[in-house]
Amino acid sequence: MLVNEWFRCSFRFFVIKNCAAIKRNCEMVKNYAIACCSAATLVVAGATLYRQDMPALTLNAPPFLFPLMLSLLAMVAIVGVRYFAVSGLFAWLTQRRSPELYAGLDKQMAMERRWSMISAVLYALPAGFAAFAWQNWGWTQIYDDVGAYPLWWLPASLLIYLFLHDSWFYWSHRIMHHPKLFRFMHAVHHASRPPTAWAAMSFHWSEALSGAFIIPFLVFVIPVHVAVLATVLTIMTVMGVTNHMGWEIFPRALVQGTAGRWLITATHHQKHHQIYRGNYGLYFRFWDRLCGTDVGMGKF
Repeated sequence: MLVNEWFRCSFRFFVIKNCAAIKRNCEMVKNYAIACCSAATLVVAGATLYRQDMPALTLNAPPFLFPLMLSLLAMVAIVGVRYFAVSGLFAWLTQRRSPELYAGLDKQMAMERRWSMISAVLYALPAGFAAFAWQNWGWTQIYDDVGAYPLWWLPASLLIYLFLHDSWFYWSHRIMHHPKLFRFMHAVHHASRPPTAWAAMSFHWSEALSGAFIIPFLVFVIPVHVAVLATVLTIMTVMGVTNHMGWEIFPRALVQGTAGRWLITATHHQKHHQIYRGNYGLYFRFWDRLCGTDVGMGKF
């Protein structure tokens, strides 16, 4: 009885009170899914014609082309679904916790979702190629046998991937704040005032391209267990969303304690969006502290 009552109340709160937002989000997800399915249908149809060697098909495509295209389309769908699932979850949590926080931001959040769908495609393409290269050509350094490397390499590779990704993010982010680049590459992201949980991937296409290749590049040169890679991608996704959602999800003891002196959370990144400079890192405050660009914590 209690479970049924909880489910009924939760359903009424979530669906009835947020039906307009749900309808808009579902419409965008539907359009994204239709685009992915339509592209996949064209690829499958092309592959079928190619295999039947129809005279009308003059395309002399290599045999891996169509499977590769399907891999890319599958990754586009995965990245898109991941964005809507994670950002949607934290946006919902924000509305439950602080309904006033996103009040009046419907148009901004719709803009964030549109740019994010473009970014999802651009992030997915190199990731899809890397996944195909791993499964079909063995070109990458991804492995699934835990015994292939010493056990200490699991946490070591996790830290290496996070540090290198953070380093790339810091320097590319800092460069994009140069006046000659900011308006073209980075202004779209800072158009979110204040940023919301939907803004994590709200990038101009040029900024999305600058960040889309780093993880796929690393898997070709640095050995990584598939579970560690999944952990890296999970941390990247969760931190990207929570750093923009407008409130601090981590406990004060962590944020204000010793760990908070070196780890980036929403309180730290919020200051960047408040003053448009400093705090350029993604996971760690190392580069900001080393280069004198750490401007301290923001306030919610």
